[in-house]
Amino acid sequence: MKQKQKDFLGKITLAIAGMLIFSAGINFFIVPADLYNGGMLGISQLIRTVLVKYLHLFSGSTDIAGIINMIFNIPLCFIAWHYVSRSFFVRTLICVISQTIFLSFLSIPSTPLVNDTLTASIIGGIVAGSGIGIALRAGGSSGGLDIIGMYFTKRFKNFSVGRISLCVNAVIYGICAVLFGVQTAIYCIIYSAVSMLMTDRAHTQNINTEVLIFTKNNPVKIMDYIVKDFNRDATWWEARGGYTEGKTYMVMAVLSKYECAHLRRELRQIDEHAFIVEKDGIGIGGRYEKHL
Repeated sequence: MKQKQKDFLGKITLAIAGMLIFSAGINFFIVPADLYNGGMLGISQLIRTVLVKYLHLFSGSTDIAGIINMIFNIPLCFIAWHYVSRSFFVRTLICVISQTIFLSFLSIPSTPLVNDTLTASIIGGIVAGSGIGIALRAGGSSGGLDIIGMYFTKRFKNFSVGRISLCVNAVIYGICAVLFGVQTAIYCIIYSAVSMLMTDRAHTQNINTEVLIFTKNNPVKIMDYIVKDFNRDATWWEARGGYTEGKTYMVMAVLSKYECAHLRRELRQIDEHAFIVEKDGIGIGGRYEKHL
């Protein structure tokens, strides 16, 4: 139990660190360049701009986009609680609160750190995307469209989280083109593309991996761990070593890269001499559940 608590705290700490990195990318590069994030935060930033620049409200030094984003996420967190999972709700709530704090209190430079908008959009995308990927890797979520997307993914077949994000972002950047010019919208799209690329690089849950495990011990423990902890199927068979001609066992499964990291740690406890081979980026056909 203590180990589980330690793992949970470690993941929460990593998720909060990811939110800090994400917020730094937004406040240090994207906001000074007058660019906009996608998703619920992007909507919050647009509302912030209308309130501050056009209605001349909330003109203090604190960026209120994070607070607006938090307000939007309150009802969405209830959706996460009731329709996704309790653990997802807890991690999402912690990430949203920490993101709000970081976005509100990380000082936005009075003059841009990078004068060139294209450079700012690329660097901001690298930093912010890495932060989101780290948070996702720890099992966290920045809320917003992630919650809506996961809700619809559970309710409707062939629906993806990315689909709703793509539609909402298209609307956000269309509004940016109308209000601030096509050039601003193009820079926002470049930032979004770089950010998504870095998120995928840091977040290993969407990479399918073929795993082969060679062990001289009974493979049942390994099979039980894969089936019970990952809700995955696996196949094992008896083989013979080419050099020693001794009896060995092979276990084959298809996991996400994220699950492979946990499997390697568990193998040290089950059989420290086990030999594991991983092949990333394989194509999958048939029934294979993509865990969210």
